[in-house]
Amino acid sequence: MKSAAAAALFSTSLLVSTSLLALSPAVAQEQSLPTPVAETEVPEDEVIAPQPDVNSLPVAGSGKQTVAPPEAPQSPAASAGAEPAEWDVSAPAGATIRQVPIQTDEGTWMDVDVAPDGQRIAFSMLGDIYTMPIAGGIPTRISEGLAWEVHPRFSPDGQRIAFTSDRGGGDNIWLMNADGSDKRQLTKEDFRLLNQPSWSPDGRYIVAKKHFTTGRSLGTGEIWLYHVAGGGGVKLVERPNEQHQKELGEPVYSPGGEAVYFTRNNTAGPIFEYAQDSNAGIFEIERYDLATGERTTVVSGYGGAVRPAPSPDGKSIAFVRRDRDQSQLWVKDIASGREQMIYGDLDLDVQETWAVTGVYPNMDWTPDSGAIVFWAGGKLRRVNADGSGAREIPFQVNDTRGVADAPHPVIPVAPDTFTTAIPRFATLSPDGRRIVFETLGKLYVKSTGGGSARRLTNNSEALELFPAFSRDGWKMAYIRWTDAGLGEIVVANSNGSGGRVITSQPGHYAAPRFSPDGSTIVFEKREGGYLNSPDYSENPGVYRVSASGGTPQLIARDTGSPQFGADNDRVFMVGSSEGKLQLISSDLSGEARRVHAQGELANDFRVSPDGRYFAFRQNYEAFTMPLMPGGQVVNVTEKDGALPVTKVSEGGADYIDWSQGGETLYWSMGPTLYRASTAAMFPTSPPEDDATGFTPPTSGVGLSMTIRADRPTGTTVLTGARILTMAGEGAQAIENGAIVISGNRIAAIGTVSDIAVPSGARIIDVSGKTIMPGLVDAHAHGPQGRGDLIPQQNWAQVQQLAMGTTTIHDPSSSASMIFAASERQRAGQLLAPRIFSTGEIVYGAKAASVYARIDSYADAIAHVRRLKSQGGISVKNYNQPRREQRQQVARAAAAENMLVVAEGGSLFGMDMNLVADGNSTVEHNVPVDVMYEDVLQFFSGSQTNYTPTLVVTYGGLAGDPYWRQATDVFDNPLLIHTPPKQLLAATARRTKAPEWAFVDDNAAREAKKLADRGVKVSIGAHGQQAGVAAHWELWSFVRGGMSPVEALRAGTIEPAKSLGMSRDIGSLEVGKLADLIVLDADPTVDIRNSDKISRVMLGGRLYDAVTMNEVETGSNARLPYWWEE
Repeated sequence: MKSAAAAALFSTSLLVSTSLLALSPAVAQEQSLPTPVAETEVPEDEVIAPQPDVNSLPVAGSGKQTVAPPEAPQSPAASAGAEPAEWDVSAPAGATIRQVPIQTDEGTWMDVDVAPDGQRIAFSMLGDIYTMPIAGGIPTRISEGLAWEVHPRFSPDGQRIAFTSDRGGGDNIWLMNADGSDKRQLTKEDFRLLNQPSWSPDGRYIVAKKHFTTGRSLGTGEIWLYHVAGGGGVKLVERPNEQHQKELGEPVYSPGGEAVYFTRNNTAGPIFEYAQDSNAGIFEIERYDLATGERTTVVSGYGGAVRPAPSPDGKSIAFVRRDRDQSQLWVKDIASGREQMIYGDLDLDVQETWAVTGVYPNMDWTPDSGAIVFWAGGKLRRVNADGSGAREIPFQVNDTRGVADAPHPVIPVAPDTFTTAIPRFATLSPDGRRIVFETLGKLYVKSTGGGSARRLTNNSEALELFPAFSRDGWKMAYIRWTDAGLGEIVVANSNGSGGRVITSQPGHYAAPRFSPDGSTIVFEKREGGYLNSPDYSENPGVYRVSASGGTPQLIARDTGSPQFGADNDRVFMVGSSEGKLQLISSDLSGEARRVHAQGELANDFRVSPDGRYFAFRQNYEAFTMPLMPGGQVVNVTEKDGALPVTKVSEGGADYIDWSQGGETLYWSMGPTLYRASTAAMFPTSPPEDDATGFTPPTSGVGLSMTIRADRPTGTTVLTGARILTMAGEGAQAIENGAIVISGNRIAAIGTVSDIAVPSGARIIDVSGKTIMPGLVDAHAHGPQGRGDLIPQQNWAQVQQLAMGTTTIHDPSSSASMIFAASERQRAGQLLAPRIFSTGEIVYGAKAASVYARIDSYADAIAHVRRLKSQGGISVKNYNQPRREQRQQVARAAAAENMLVVAEGGSLFGMDMNLVADGNSTVEHNVPVDVMYEDVLQFFSGSQTNYTPTLVVTYGGLAGDPYWRQATDVFDNPLLIHTPPKQLLAATARRTKAPEWAFVDDNAAREAKKLADRGVKVSIGAHGQQAGVAAHWELWSFVRGGMSPVEALRAGTIEPAKSLGMSRDIGSLEVGKLADLIVLDADPTVDIRNSDKISRVMLGGRLYDAVTMNEVETGSNARLPYWWEE
């Protein structure tokens, strides 16, 4: 997410735009296309246990459950019956806190402030605040505990300190006495959080930066003023607009109190860009005049200007500027404008990242304006204003930091059978007696009264998707798809017989719906390309066609999800305008449009067949409202507004729709279909004051099935190779080795002379080759499909496998697609690496498609259980704005025995408290150039692992652009599985920059420090360039100082351990899965040999890396690619 290509990937594959949300019922979870996470595992059948059948609907008017479902494991708070009245950040419920010793004379990213008398300093280190004589010594800790507290600033009289603290739940401004007593919260923000306080000279006011997010978790700042007695504050410097993502902050009062200085990203445009050129100038320092409101530029120019620090006499201003890859301390004489560099060896600032809490740590002048006190090189230092007399201010810290235990469940990688968890498109018949759904690419039908599901059709070749009943229940429309022939709309009898194609040409069709009289079908015509053929992509939109076939007629180009209410001549659709999803209707020609409802956070609309109600989806739940007659627009939210709103689901809702003429609303979540009576949702008169209201159903009809996993038969022996087992320490190489594989697992391994070849085994001579375990990509984004269409063959995943990645863990994806793809891969129906995922991120920014509101532990555990029910092994704790929210997600994941993989978010402080809060991993690099002893001791003393994703490193140009400019990617012979024109366009012309401009090696250097101290450090290719990006990770680790063997372990056994999968994968040992790579050259000699791949074995099946046909172990052939003649 840090290079230009990565930024595009992040914005498209992670966050679905509102316009895309309008395309289909499930597009709220669509993966868009990229442009260039204690061994107490819950048994498999408990993780995704089928729900009991329910023979009838809940009693009308109650909404209550009729059959109790199996109980999920309960958290401490849940089992107690109620959560605590107030979450305590310093003592999170359910967490076991251990104390990690911190003994150091150096620290990382330390704020420092000088007392008005010039005798003392206050500084922060690793989230605690200390005071100490300005000459140095043993500091006194005045603020400690699990809360993260930084930015200390002495009051003008020296009696108090203002600071930033999250001890109240989220970042706010607090005050305390200078000895640490009497801590009081000044600001009370719970979403737009505050940091970086600065006192007015008279001590009456404090100015601070308030952070505003956008639809992404990054955003911009405003400068606000607060009276020390409290209040809501006064806005001084306003952001340009609500969509602005360029940072503004680091406010500080002028010594006379007449103005406030601050920094602002002054580059063009409103959208944040990764790895902008700091030498060209990203930030400038501005001055806000409190009397007039006038804003003027004070310092700008090449290298930028950040962290303003005006001298007490008002004559100078100190600041930080970049020169190449070196940050420097400068002083500007305000009268003459003359600028002088006075210290040239600062730590690297973070101009290229999200500088939410500051671009460089706080620094301060001595009261006589003669010297500046600052942090650099892990030390506190001072230097005279003219650059002379630089010296260290020594300190020695000997204390502890608290860390919560992190969940690390054991994950079974390849059990012999698995239970499906993500049946899709579950559709209830109009009489409420049958459910049609898709699993493993085929339509099944099941009675709501119980029994087993059976295939709806006898089709064996094509995928069957998007089923829809006619209103009378006699007919069924669905999409039949093959990669070679594309899609066609089929109308059949509702028992699956008599199917006929009603479309006259192939296409990218989706979401067919019958009109009330059954004579017309409306549907989406989409565009292809990227994963499938671009043919027949012209004129996408919503169309209608006769149910008996004919020429489709366009209704609208800018909408999706067509559906009918009560009338045959009016079609409802989903569109968008000004960032809001809209429920729209028109006549069958697309004219006479009306907007009926809209919502900023809604991501689907469904109209009831009688036209009286509609349902919408928000925060992953289903809600219902009356549908206003006529053309009045109603704004929808989770709570009552102009019309009553009923929350119908509890624990998530997918594939929302209506049955029984609008008397029943149904939805699915994971393997279960739920139903609720419409009559219970809307009383005919205002309820009594003590009425309990609607109770969402908690049980439903189970749709899961037990499937036998694919595995080969027989015994295979690979003989004669050098085998890098990665068992134990180092590579544990076996010269002239042999591996005996029985079925899908390793039965024996050793030297050729020590291994007895079983009778009847296939013997494959691999003399002269090197064999190593398959790569395990711990952070592997990438497309699985589009708009709930998962192709029969995904070239991107074939490309991953061809280049040796045999297992992926995707920490942000569409649950409805990635878990369905995973099931097809397990069943042997999809050529791809083993697929594991979090599903959707638990996201803190208000993006309609993925926003997960968390106001309590109950909210957090509901989201976690939702993801678990869909097939997730892990939870992506993604930039929830408040510390308490992130803690609640971590504790909920631990309670459900799931990994919790946390988005680093380019914020040093947040990264450190993610470690403190017991997240299983931190994803993306910690955004400091150097980790000093405080961080190294703290991180290595925790149970948190690290996936720095070097290809998208924060802080400058990353590994992705480095390897694009250092190698001819387009000429890599194994990238034959990528569309050739796309590959050439993405890799032929590239960014060229000097070595010092790239920071992947810096991040790798720091990751090695952690690895050397026992932290499990893993590769994470982030979905950059399919196949080769995992190798770029290995190569960048070596660029940063790892040996080739250390890098290879970071790509194999270490991620397997981190993900809880090392019992099955990551090394070549007896009993483990036969996931391995056969190479033509030895990567322990030269890491660049890691992509010299001849063959790949996945679970005992051997594939030729060039053709990706199975060889020796079977005859499975890959399907033709859409670009092949």
